[in-house]
Amino acid sequence: MAAPRAVLLLSGKRKSGKDFVAEELRGRLGPDVCTVLRLSGPLKEQYAKDMIHWGEEKRHADPGFFCRAAVEGAAQPVWVVSDTRRLSDVEWFRDVYGDVVQTVRVVATEETRKRRNWVFVAGVDDAESECGLDQGVSFDWVITNDGDELSLDQQLEMLLQAVRSRL
Repeated sequence: MAAPRAVLLLSGKRKSGKDFVAEELRGRLGPDVCTVLRLSGPLKEQYAKDMIHWGEEKRHADPGFFCRAAVEGAAQPVWVVSDTRRLSDVEWFRDVYGDVVQTVRVVATEETRKRRNWVFVAGVDDAESECGLDQGVSFDWVITNDGDELSLDQQLEMLLQAVRSRL
């Protein structure tokens, strides 16, 4: 596994469009240059039943457990982590990969999220997995994803210029 030249840690509320933005970035850079990593993937694969409780226990014992599992085998020079949810995730990537890490917050208004079928769910939308990065992180990039394609395109191109300068 080669060290990445850029690691983009995407975070945002449910239905803000994190996966959409991640796939846009990968599509524009190309799959040979960019891979999308999902921290929840290894968690779900390893333990479907009671996974949240089990996942929290695993993270408490070893905050980098799922981060290490997600990056295993990634060979492209750009990694987009589409579901960064906790400060411990950001800290792990920064500790391991240093200056190549950029934090990206994807935001959308509550109205936009509702149009995308978001409905507040107690115990989900107020849990650490949704609110863990609401404070404590100064984001390198904030991408507004409210359905304005031109605006989103301009924001993504600015981010991509910064990424391409590292390649």
